[in-house]
Amino acid sequence: MKQKRMLLSFSIFVTEHPWWVLLLTLIAVSGMSIGARNLTLETDYRVYFSEENPQLIAFDEIQDTYNKSDSVLFIVEPSDGNVFTSKTLEAIQRLTEKAWKIPYSSRVDSITNFQHTQADEDDLIVADLVVDPQLSREEINKIKQVALHEPLLVNRLISSKGHVSGINVTLQLPGKDPFETTEVASSVRLLAAEIEKSYPDIKIHLTGMAMFTNAFIESAMNDNKTLVPLMYSIVILVLFISLRSFSATFSVIILILFSVVSALGIAGWLGWYLTSTSAIAPTIILTMAIADCVHILATQLHHMRIGHEKKKAIQESLLINFHPVFLTTITTAIGFLSMNFSDAPPFRDLGNIVAIGVMLAWLFSITFLPALMSILPIKVKPKDELNNSLMEHLSEWVIKYRKSLLIFNGALALAMISLVPQNQLNDEFVKYFDKSTEFRQSTDFLNENMGGLYNLEFSIHTNGSGGISEPKFLQNVQQLIDWLKTQPEVIHTNTITDTFKRLNKNMHGDKNEWYRLPENRELAAQYLLLYEMSLPYGLDLNDQINIDKSGIRIITTLESLSSNQVLEIETRIKEWLSQNMTDYKVELASPILMFSHIGSRNIMGMLTGSAIALVLISLILIVAFKSFKLGMISLIPNLIPAGVAFGIWALIDGQVGLGISVVSGMTLGIVVDDSVHFISKYKHARMDKMMNKEDAVRYTFSTVGSAISITSIVLVAGFMVLSLSHFSMNSEMGLLTAITIAVALFMDLLLLAPLLMSMEKK
Repeated sequence: MKQKRMLLSFSIFVTEHPWWVLLLTLIAVSGMSIGARNLTLETDYRVYFSEENPQLIAFDEIQDTYNKSDSVLFIVEPSDGNVFTSKTLEAIQRLTEKAWKIPYSSRVDSITNFQHTQADEDDLIVADLVVDPQLSREEINKIKQVALHEPLLVNRLISSKGHVSGINVTLQLPGKDPFETTEVASSVRLLAAEIEKSYPDIKIHLTGMAMFTNAFIESAMNDNKTLVPLMYSIVILVLFISLRSFSATFSVIILILFSVVSALGIAGWLGWYLTSTSAIAPTIILTMAIADCVHILATQLHHMRIGHEKKKAIQESLLINFHPVFLTTITTAIGFLSMNFSDAPPFRDLGNIVAIGVMLAWLFSITFLPALMSILPIKVKPKDELNNSLMEHLSEWVIKYRKSLLIFNGALALAMISLVPQNQLNDEFVKYFDKSTEFRQSTDFLNENMGGLYNLEFSIHTNGSGGISEPKFLQNVQQLIDWLKTQPEVIHTNTITDTFKRLNKNMHGDKNEWYRLPENRELAAQYLLLYEMSLPYGLDLNDQINIDKSGIRIITTLESLSSNQVLEIETRIKEWLSQNMTDYKVELASPILMFSHIGSRNIMGMLTGSAIALVLISLILIVAFKSFKLGMISLIPNLIPAGVAFGIWALIDGQVGLGISVVSGMTLGIVVDDSVHFISKYKHARMDKMMNKEDAVRYTFSTVGSAISITSIVLVAGFMVLSLSHFSMNSEMGLLTAITIAVALFMDLLLLAPLLMSMEKK
């Protein structure tokens, strides 16, 4: 009773002093939202990996030892399908020269500036493969023969057919400005457009890890530009149709806006940053903030329709809904906070920002919303015949067929859940972006015509300075290369052993029989020194050899693979190394390895997070309902939706990627909302109104049926909007979450009610 009196006093204060409440809200929102100025967009794909991630640590060690491998790859496609013409070679040479001026460019490699070596009696001649593209047909054919027989070029910078060519620009990004990659992308697009204008018969495709990173940025910006306005439009439409009140709809829109800007502001004050994943937080907050509002407004409008004065109706609504909306807010926040167990920091940030937004939305729902509604004019019809009629008919149908519904829905749920094991934990990071994006189109073209974007990097360390010239070491490396070339996934291998063999041939009069590794350490070291001294600035061997020549880097290019396939070849490589290369330390790393491992790591983390969230939510519900039985019953409609949704996903797609791996924990808190409101009203009818179980179900449907249907429709619409994203992490997460919420509504209306009736005698 004391608690009820306090709530009554609070509701009276809010409705009797609305201007003070509105003023305090505006001051608080202003203070919080200013922090949004501190928000920055983090663009590096490395943000998806925690500092403790072993694959990231290994990759950074290789990057620190050799030149960085962040790059842009221009793919030149001549319309006649022949790279080896004067015009195309001229375009490649011009593009190569201009690419040095791209921001942060440290190295440019192409077929025209490839450092071709040949013997001139006792001298070693090192020069660009194409010095002047204005050559005779015979001279061009000679260049073609060299290029198409050079292992360092074929399927790396020239296709095996000679119909497309690549210019690889290595970047040294300082990492100080989040828009460094955007600057690079802008520069390379301008350069590509310039070359295409000068050479109309040439088309240029842009890919590489820098463009991959830039695709993250552009997807985030595009989502905020298109999805948020679309979501607002849908919300306004659904709310207006459902509530049939301009004032109520207007109030909800303002509350949503306050919740979003305040949550982003707090994130800014805390020094957090946005990524392509956490940037969708406003869309989710926008969707989630509606739930509390709808319940409070629906109850208020219901009381006004039965004749209550407006302020009295608002006070009644706060008294009835305070505990349920507080409970649902806590459980929803716990669900999103469980994302902190994700191995990918952007998902942690997303969960935290949304949790803050949801809690702020609750606070505004019990203060700002009733204060504003007490000021705004509002007209209601005496009775909402349509909604009441629908819910009355549905409740009667559920009561009549409760046993059949219990059996059918239970069997249906079990059948769908049995499909869950059919899903495979799998990902393909190029396919994070749909085919409408420039990066995806260019990368698909690369995979189909010349090599691929997926690389594995080996760093092999000898036992001392200069050890890479040791014949035994070189032979061992060559064995690895030969084995790699037998693997079906391998397209190309960039290795220093090919350079050693070419130099050995050159120093023996260019005789083909000498195209083999040097058999003397001193001789090999001399060849390498002579070659390095002849190389021009910017085209040294630092991308393949460390400073003291005690280690080398091998880069193996793979065809487009799923994460499972990448993990399979990694296992085969490690097995081969453990059997054949035990004398040397070998590190294996690359971005594709990092993304391939994170899926399984994320699943394990989210299983832990979901389990903890489930325990906490269960305890909260048991305490809130003051009934162990009701708390346990509520778990059934709360656990089934995610299981059924993943069963449906097995039929739709069957591939569980990084974005989908967080859905079970995230939705657990969301789907609890409707069941809490349903059980709260059912318990109120049974305990306070002393109704039998059938009448309690009728009362529950009439008082809360419309509200949970409206909120679920809005939530489904909101997450379906996310499914329109060009970024698969967001689109797949949105679609599966929408399916989960739709299943939850179905289970709450058609399984929970029969379940509650079956558990009680009267």
